[in-house]
Amino acid sequence: MSNFSQLKDLVMSLEGDFEKFYDKQNSAAGTRVRKGMQELKNMAQTIRTEVQNKKNDAPAAAAPAKAAPAAKKAAPAKKK
Repeated sequence: MSNFSQLKDLVMSLEGDFEKFYDKQNSAAGTRVRKGMQELKNMAQTIRTEVQNKKNDAPAAAAPAKAAPAAKKAAPAKKK
């Protein structure tokens, strides 16, 4: 759960720079926003990879078995 906390902290740390860029048109704050968004993107990719690996490494017994799809009935023949 620490990844989630880090993610929230990063977003919250960017709040001031977002305000400075959008409300006060401070271009230096825009640079910091872009840098922070890149960090956010990288962090998100790391978390996605971690979740996928945990999901794939889970024991087969813990994963629910998929039911076989029901057979479709044939459509009735058209009368002439």
